[in-house]
Amino acid sequence: MTAPKTALVISAHAADFVWRCGGAIALHAEMGYQVTVACLSFGERGESARLWKDGKSLQEVKDIRRAEAEAAADVLGVHHLECFDLGDYPLHLEQADKMRLVDLIRKVQPSFMLCHSQYDPYNTDHMYTTQIALECRMIAQAWGHNPGEKVLGAPQLYLFEPHQTEQMGWKPDTFLDITPVWDKKRAAMEHMNGQVHLWDYYTRVAQQRANHFKRNSGGMSGGRDCKYAEGFQSIFPRTVDEL
Repeated sequence: MTAPKTALVISAHAADFVWRCGGAIALHAEMGYQVTVACLSFGERGESARLWKDGKSLQEVKDIRRAEAEAAADVLGVHHLECFDLGDYPLHLEQADKMRLVDLIRKVQPSFMLCHSQYDPYNTDHMYTTQIALECRMIAQAWGHNPGEKVLGAPQLYLFEPHQTEQMGWKPDTFLDITPVWDKKRAAMEHMNGQVHLWDYYTRVAQQRANHFKRNSGGMSGGRDCKYAEGFQSIFPRTVDEL
């Protein structure tokens, strides 16, 4: 039997994968991909203001964020959710943590990877995560790292949309129609009760990107209809046989 295709999302905080690429996860899961999500932290310090205002303790916040992430991952069809629990604000990986991520990348052997924008002055955890993702991707490709293991090929690294695109230098070159799985993404977002204010925000983002999808698929000259979409920026050149 042919092994299923795989994908890997590297998320700085527990909710990032839901807002930024939940549609891509759900869509590819329905296509038969085994999508693994690596959450480096729960976002317990910096992205859980509502829970802190409710008087929760640090452990309570972490437990709630973990449960939210697990529920959202289940809705989206995530094959495996790996929670590193490394803390946030600031997020920091020791060498052993990086090697753990390298091991995961090699285990998954992703067809493509998803991560944050390369620059984010509002949240340095995000751009730090992408730097780590690039470093660990490189190590996973090295034949001299743990010789005898299957090395990584050259999966594309797509950068999902940051919160304030104009400030991040993020320029999408790929739009994905997520209309067929929008209900799953919205349901997953509604599990993230620590950030209720983002539910409608990311709904509007998806509608805006749908407009760009339609425009770039042919516009008024027969472009494909689309109600919800996600945008991504690719890091590496793509090799294709036809456009």
